[in-house]
Amino acid sequence: MIDVEQLTNPEVQALVKAINAGDRLAFSEALTADATMTDDGTQRDLMPWAEREIFASHGHLDVESETDDGLTLIARYRNDTWGEMRTTWRFTVAGGLISRFDTGQA
Repeated sequence: MIDVEQLTNPEVQALVKAINAGDRLAFSEALTADATMTDDGTQRDLMPWAEREIFASHGHLDVESETDDGLTLIARYRNDTWGEMRTTWRFTVAGGLISRFDTGQA
């Protein structure tokens, strides 16, 4: 596993830290105001999705690898709802914040 502190993209690092800390404020501050996301190819309303899939269910990312200058992660994601699964996370950065991410099973 890759230590979060070793992730090469600072915006991605900030978002992963927020997820793992259960920090809603840091999560929202890492995103653009109009950030979007997909889960397994389906467009989702980001903040309600994050509340359900990350914060209310104690989501946590253990990063296995990163590529694409740190914008793509393979990670073991777990939460209280779904257990643990191997996932892919792809990020788009704009103006120093995450403007989009796409996640799904790897």
